[in-house]
Amino acid sequence: MSTNETVLVLKVGGALMQSPEGLQGLMQTAANMVNAGRKVVLVHGGGYLVDEQLQANGMVSEKVDGLRVSPKEHMPVVVGALAGTSNKILQGAATAAGATVVGLSLADGNLVDATIKDPRLGMVGQVAPKDGTYLKFILSQGWLPIVSSIAMTADGELLNVNADDAATVLAKLVHGQLILLSDVPGVLDGKGELLNSLNRAEIAELVAQGVIAKGMKVKVEAALEVAEQMGQPVQVASWRDAAQLAALARGEHIGTQIQP
Repeated sequence: MSTNETVLVLKVGGALMQSPEGLQGLMQTAANMVNAGRKVVLVHGGGYLVDEQLQANGMVSEKVDGLRVSPKEHMPVVVGALAGTSNKILQGAATAAGATVVGLSLADGNLVDATIKDPRLGMVGQVAPKDGTYLKFILSQGWLPIVSSIAMTADGELLNVNADDAATVLAKLVHGQLILLSDVPGVLDGKGELLNSLNRAEIAELVAQGVIAKGMKVKVEAALEVAEQMGQPVQVASWRDAAQLAALARGEHIGTQIQP
């Protein structure tokens, strides 16, 4: 498959929506790529909006082992924040950049099989790839799908899915190349220099040294798991960095390559 035919699956978090310049820059890059014939899927979370909306509704969000607990009574708010507000903020920015956009969620078009991950977490979903027909149709039209991480069980119950997991499943569905975009340029060494490539042994060493910690540790371990499952590198990069976005548009590797 040539570079131009490889589907790029870009995962972004809620922080992007708090940065008007970052949002505009990334969406302009995505729109330019799509209009030049590249196939791009954008997958998003939106944790900060979920927190904001839960608070506004007098609901308290708890975490177990770093994962948000989503009780059934929270789900109307969570779904509204992710499949509604977050999705439409991104859709608006991509439309303004000149892309034809389809806003959807994991619940659409039979894309995934979704089940409850762990009863302790409430309505938190675990997903597996099911049928990529709908997504491939959208891509074949030259449209940009923007996918929220809300899924649905076979019984029609809505579930909240971790956005990294959602991006992984969609990348598998379209045999795409996964790029996890955040507000940092990639994985940095102890001196703050960007590491171009990391494998399992190197990651373990940097975690033991405390160089890779907290949010980056979660992201890198998720990327490693995906890289090993898919047998191809996953990139961890930044939506903030104009040079990285330009390189992305040229089809170059950006950020840190997490090797299988």
